[in-house]
Amino acid sequence: MRSILVHAHDDGCFGKRLDVALDLARAFGGHLTILHTFPYSVGTMTDLHGAAFAAMAPVWKEQATEMREAVTTDMANEDVPWDWREAAGPAALGLLRHSSLMDLIVIGEREPIDCGKAPSWTAGELALSASCPVLVLPEESKLFDAQAPALVAWDGSAESCHALRSAVPFLRKAGQVFLASVAERDRDDRDLPALGGADYLARHEISCEVVEIGKPDDNGVAGALNEAAALRKCGLVVMGAYGRTRLAERVFGGVTRGMLEDVRVPLLMTH
Repeated sequence: MRSILVHAHDDGCFGKRLDVALDLARAFGGHLTILHTFPYSVGTMTDLHGAAFAAMAPVWKEQATEMREAVTTDMANEDVPWDWREAAGPAALGLLRHSSLMDLIVIGEREPIDCGKAPSWTAGELALSASCPVLVLPEESKLFDAQAPALVAWDGSAESCHALRSAVPFLRKAGQVFLASVAERDRDDRDLPALGGADYLARHEISCEVVEIGKPDDNGVAGALNEAAALRKCGLVVMGAYGRTRLAERVFGGVTRGMLEDVRVPLLMTH
């Protein structure tokens, strides 16, 4: 995790998000790339000539300049290498374009489009589309303890395999690793409870405890995973992102949506 891409967005949580990114950079000896995005158009059917965009563009530029100056001041006291980038367009598109040579994307649980609460369409889009994993941070997250226990959601699917492989740098540092499967999940002809995942981790000299979570209650699989993580005092949850493309829209699987609706600890996701 040497190249870390951080979303700079004035959602009230950027300072905390930057603190977490600094913890990650120190833990992995990494470099931070801080990306600020702003929309390239707010035009509507009654604004065919882009008057609204022309009026707002200087405001967005000024906000980006103010944020960059504040970050520059803060980072002058830090021991982490970094650079600042700007991109016009939706946050998901800007982050995706800048993620090609990144090892990790760090983003908040709030949806950047309207500063709304989770589930974040942008976080889900990146988890499904980016070539690197995405770390979704809860609103109140202001530090990252690399040595805290980690819980990996495992069902033997391709998505969970990709997530497990992407999480290896985190799991090497975790004080304890739990490979958790939910009893109600259909296994078909896939790997039986966690054995393949445990063998894979063992080859990387990572020991894990295999756990099977009982039948979920009304909160579903996502609720069961969150409860299991809380019970074990985990500081990280790892899971594969499930979804499919419909034209320009991403439709998330039920568990993916459920986890994004209730982000309690840093959530590492990849498709």
